[in-house]
Amino acid sequence: MTVEEALAFIKDHGVVLASANGPVPRMADIIAGEPVKGSWWKHPKGHEIFSMFAAVADSPDILACRLVGGKVTYVHRRVWPALIRAAEIFPAKNLARVDQEHTAAGHHVNREVPFPEWADADSMVEAMALSEDDALSALGPWAVTQRPQRSST
Repeated sequence: MTVEEALAFIKDHGVVLASANGPVPRMADIIAGEPVKGSWWKHPKGHEIFSMFAAVADSPDILACRLVGGKVTYVHRRVWPALIRAAEIFPAKNLARVDQEHTAAGHHVNREVPFPEWADADSMVEAMALSEDDALSALGPWAVTQRPQRSST
């Protein structure tokens, strides 16, 4: 799989988990070409998966955050307006951009940029034109289940 193919897959789906199980596709499975059982590090394509995760996260069209179930999630720029419009239904910590850095000492460090600091002006403007229902639909069926139940009284 090429970086372009991975980015196209994320664009098509809008929201994709990196490796956790959940209600949206898993990027690790797509890169491996099969469902990954257990740790993706132990998969024969583990190094390829790692490299692809880094390349995808480096794309300016991808938001790496913890949107779905608090797990690393890739969100394509195409659905950023929807995410911004529906932001109030998600925990704020799940909307922070996660930037992964490798220190000179070889450590892996996550730096977080809170929402809405990562959001670009165009996406913010587009978000204002969406209804909450349209935003949730754009994010996918899983997002509708995140909406708090409204009382009928």
